[in-house]
Amino acid sequence: MPSWPSLRSVRSVMTVTIRDRRAARVVLVDGAGRTLLLRGGDPARPGLRWWFTPGGGLDTGESSAEGAARELLEETGLRVDPAELGEPVWHQVTEFSYDNRRYRQDQDFYLYRVGEWQVDTAGFDQEERLTIDAHRWWSAAELDATDEKVYPEELADLLRGFLAVPGSVPGSVPGSVSGSVSGSVSGSVPGSVPGEER
Repeated sequence: MPSWPSLRSVRSVMTVTIRDRRAARVVLVDGAGRTLLLRGGDPARPGLRWWFTPGGGLDTGESSAEGAARELLEETGLRVDPAELGEPVWHQVTEFSYDNRRYRQDQDFYLYRVGEWQVDTAGFDQEERLTIDAHRWWSAAELDATDEKVYPEELADLLRGFLAVPGSVPGSVPGSVSGSVSGSVSGSVPGSVPGEER
């Protein structure tokens, strides 16, 4: 007679811990209407790559705008006062796996415009240096045409909407504008996941 696992062992195998975390991301847009994306991957799934907006998990006690400004500096070298980011322009709840861990990420997106910017990745932490291998500026048309994975998946439409909203962000780099679009989605969307402390 075959030996069947006990119900208790089956339950323990089936139990997946999902880590809840807050995050903030920045849709950085240049004077040509392109957005900056970073390309990264998952150490647990070599060869799997995707493009994503600068940003990441919030540190303890950090506001969403503070986290977005910190991440923007670390990942692009662009120093922005959190107040210059204004209010979030979009909100998303997403679930994904990274480094053999499951996450449910509640994230705010901020829009920030620059005339142009030369990306400086000197602020990358150790994990970012290991997992992020490229950056580039993308137009909405390029986002529509690519076969590569881009997150959030709605980014091309969001970018078009942001570009259609006039207005300025106080204190931002000349040529900056901000708009407001909101929504919430759930899905399997990778994001940059620094250490678990965030």
